[in-house]
Amino acid sequence: MLMKVINYLLGYKDLKIVQDDQMFNFSLDSVLLPNFVTLNKKIDKILDIGCGNAPIPLILSTKTTAKIIGVEIQKSVFKLAEESVTLNKKNDQIKIINDDINNYYKECETDTFDIIVSNPPFFKYTETSNINKNDYKTIARHEVKLNLGELFKIARKLLKNNGVIAIVNRPERFVEVVEEMKNNNIEPKRVQFVYPKMNSEANVMLIEGTKNGKPGLKLLPPIYTHLDNGEYTEEIKKYFE
Repeated sequence: MLMKVINYLLGYKDLKIVQDDQMFNFSLDSVLLPNFVTLNKKIDKILDIGCGNAPIPLILSTKTTAKIIGVEIQKSVFKLAEESVTLNKKNDQIKIINDDINNYYKECETDTFDIIVSNPPFFKYTETSNINKNDYKTIARHEVKLNLGELFKIARKLLKNNGVIAIVNRPERFVEVVEEMKNNNIEPKRVQFVYPKMNSEANVMLIEGTKNGKPGLKLLPPIYTHLDNGEYTEEIKKYFE
């Protein structure tokens, strides 16, 4: 049985989000990405691919006046996103679309968006994949509906020249992400690794690329999310101010 709940968006006291305990709810990744992507006042249009229940569009709406479109393939998750947008009175800025991005992008004109963001499925999908029987979580975690090659192919078409795509993924897929970017005329420009605490291995990667950009990759200082006592670090707390 599905159980909807309304929570404050992780640390954002002026934003609420509608969630469901049976679905793949947003995590710290969805807070890190909108705080990582490069924004400026010239941005008019942003696309969030696989927006879930809309945490990233909601956070971006506090940082920019640009129009934001979120595309979500799962109807029930799409409805949660719509409710979240309406609850926060953001309908004038954020539009949520229920569609498969592999279909949606074909209907869009080329060079449409200044920025694309995505928290895509982290894991490759094969017949031997150890998948969750809950379809909501399978689609969110595994590349059942969208893989990295498809994601950057879509970005290649939809981004304006020198437009930016920023994604969050696993560090072990760094080389693959860079290869897929370059295969689609997207030049990796910034990367930042996130560590659960000091003296641990990175478990999250933030990476940004520019369509038809000039070569030159910046490796940003690491982010540590937790102290040894389990509390958020000051660096993470500042995202919630």
